[in-house]
Amino acid sequence: MSGDRAMDIVYYGLILLLPLGALAARRIPIGQTLRMALIWIGIFGAAFLVIAQRDRLASLWSREAMPDGIMRIPVAEDGHFYATVRINGVERRMLIDSGATTTALSEATARAAGLDLNESPFGSLIETANGRVTASHVTIAELTIGPIRLRDIGADVSPNFGDQDIIGMNVLKRLRSWRVERGLLVLNATP
Repeated sequence: MSGDRAMDIVYYGLILLLPLGALAARRIPIGQTLRMALIWIGIFGAAFLVIAQRDRLASLWSREAMPDGIMRIPVAEDGHFYATVRINGVERRMLIDSGATTTALSEATARAAGLDLNESPFGSLIETANGRVTASHVTIAELTIGPIRLRDIGADVSPNFGDQDIIGMNVLKRLRSWRVERGLLVLNATP
């Protein structure tokens, strides 16, 4: 057990002593004292759970888009940020990756969104985390993330991307700002 964990246990034990001491000073019968003690333990246990899980609970009400052009996205269990994005009206769950230069789409997503895979006559050779791949360049007419609506977004499409669609810096830099605070990615597109 770490020193911080031991101090937490001591701290919560001392917190419980306060109501128990008050009950003992009033000389209430032992049965009633035990019942009240269990109620207090339940109250403190519930408060402890709420405080310990406050980041998860905050994500429940902050997940939805705000009407003022701000989108708050909670961090996923794997430590990444994923957003529900509409590409020309087609909904997809996309990874938001500030390390990616451009937006990358799977062939399935590009086809579902009606993108022209022959828009550019020449494929591009691009560097990815998994090495160099050949990709086709396409233009997304409309991309929306909650209340944020962007037009004419460039993207790369390749079968080597697999099924994971990625929002890259070419989208993030078109926003007014973006930041990470307390486990939330905040996208701001207000004028």
